[in-house]
Amino acid sequence: MRIPENKIEEIRSAADIVDVISEFVQLRKRGKNFIGLCPFHSEKTPSFTVSEDKQIFHCFGCHMGGNIYKFLMEYEKISFIEAVQEVAARVGINLEYEEDTTGKESEQEILYEINVQAARYFSDNLLNSPEGEVARKYFVERKIKPQTMRAFGLGYALNGWEYFVEYAKTQKIDLERAIQLGLIGQQNDGRLFDKFSDRIIFPIFSANGRVIAFAGRILENREGSAKYLNSPESLIYVKGRILYGLSFAKDEIRKLDKAILVEGYMDLISLYQNGIKNVVAVSGTALTEDQVQLLSRYTKNVVLLFDADAAGIKASMRSIELLLKRDIEVKIVTLPSGEDPDSYINKYGKVEFDELIRKAQNFLEYQTAYFESQGYFEDHNKTAEAIRELVKLLALIDDELKRNLLLKSVAKKFNLREKLLETELDKTLKRQVKDESSRQAVKDGRPNKEKTGLHFATLENKSDSNYILEKELVKLLYEGNKEIIELIFAHFSPDDFNYQFHQELVAEVYEAHQNSEDLTASTLVAKVKAEEQQAYLLEITFDKYSISKTWDELNPVFEDEKLLYKFAMDTIRNFKIAKIEEKMAANHDKIERAESENEKLELMKENMELEKEKKIVREESGSESRV
Repeated sequence: MRIPENKIEEIRSAADIVDVISEFVQLRKRGKNFIGLCPFHSEKTPSFTVSEDKQIFHCFGCHMGGNIYKFLMEYEKISFIEAVQEVAARVGINLEYEEDTTGKESEQEILYEINVQAARYFSDNLLNSPEGEVARKYFVERKIKPQTMRAFGLGYALNGWEYFVEYAKTQKIDLERAIQLGLIGQQNDGRLFDKFSDRIIFPIFSANGRVIAFAGRILENREGSAKYLNSPESLIYVKGRILYGLSFAKDEIRKLDKAILVEGYMDLISLYQNGIKNVVAVSGTALTEDQVQLLSRYTKNVVLLFDADAAGIKASMRSIELLLKRDIEVKIVTLPSGEDPDSYINKYGKVEFDELIRKAQNFLEYQTAYFESQGYFEDHNKTAEAIRELVKLLALIDDELKRNLLLKSVAKKFNLREKLLETELDKTLKRQVKDESSRQAVKDGRPNKEKTGLHFATLENKSDSNYILEKELVKLLYEGNKEIIELIFAHFSPDDFNYQFHQELVAEVYEAHQNSEDLTASTLVAKVKAEEQQAYLLEITFDKYSISKTWDELNPVFEDEKLLYKFAMDTIRNFKIAKIEEKMAANHDKIERAESENEKLELMKENMELEKEKKIVREESGSESRV
């Protein structure tokens, strides 16, 4: 099943990209566009630009850009289908599906459906099958109620090697895809077997509540078996981009403006069952930048609640740095020795737990207490090392006032002069700037001028008149104005453009025009699939200088369509003249190399005709009017 193209476009047209992005990024008006700090890379000066007219966005720092769907896909780490579904829900449009005859965008849906079938199978085993009694007993011992099992879709994989394999065959599930999703394994001799055999199952959901993977826990320790077995990464699942339980917790997190971050599945489920619903789990991995970015969409206040053992303390220390980088207020709860969130809530109840959260330490108090417990303050060298580590954390805070207040508290705590700490902080900040610039603000393989080689950089910096005219025509084509597009193609075809980048971008619009497709700016930009081309297109479409207030004042926008039409006509005229002069220059070169007088005369005659043609073009431009 797939969503029809016309429905995708209807949904996109009904939404306002500025309204949607404003929920995640603080935007302010600048000329005809909106600007803000980019959510896809760290920066202190706004380079993230959103066009209300064109319904697209672009960052001049990391070169991420596209339409409303692309923003949601990148920001929320969701699929294209999920992005369409989310926008449809926002604008109140009911989705319609049709049979997919092209194979496009359907692979994800097939994988989702297989996971749903598997989740139902595992859940039925746990709740209804006699063989599931061993798993039911486990959850009862862990004080998990049947309604909680149902709510989280908990399940059980039967103790055998081919139970799910046979189920998959009877349900006509694609076995190759089931292998790809890690539900089925294949031995060297080709025999298939159940990957999660005799494990309790935790379905893992996307932020929108779709089953994207599974985690299986053994019931009894088995030699050579890992305690947890997780689905491999796939088209629909990237482990470091998912927070377990987010689909259940996101509304409560928004409501309370606070998230509690735990380590394990059972920690989260026990807390949720006991009424603590603003909780998410890192689900078996160290906290990642992508997970922090995802969480920052819902709140800027996070309480870390990791186990009280050495591994939990280490995880807390790593997480603090990542959270501070995202301007998140971090607090840490220290559990009594030997306790984890699951055991604590079941032993002491919600009231005691709430009090524990209320007494959470800020990150400086937590780090200081840790250094003290490790004996750092018993030695001058180690004390200096500890203080430098604290200052490094302060340097991650963008808010200067907050940073200075915390600096004062460190100075007071250790009876040090503030000036001394300020000097150390300045050194750290300078190192951070240097490190940031050396990384060139490139993340996840996104294109930028340096990374994509000379092609991108050479084009962007070219100054010859032909290039500038071609660039202006490309910009006009991607304005999304049908009349302007028809006007340009009445005079030129893609082959008239000398630069291959321009030729390919023009060809996309030309094809859409020939096929009577949607010609709005955001749709045309989305047609450009090559990252380097799209980055270049967005760069010239927005024009990096448009984020300057002075530039906007000196260069008023084309609010009047007549002005836009006149600009298009002037550019077409100038490009025509440039093409004629190009031919004349080529003929001059041929005349220099001509071996016969007749050949020279023919070329000179042709140039005379071209000169007349140039004069006509100049004269015609003054009398052209809109039809």
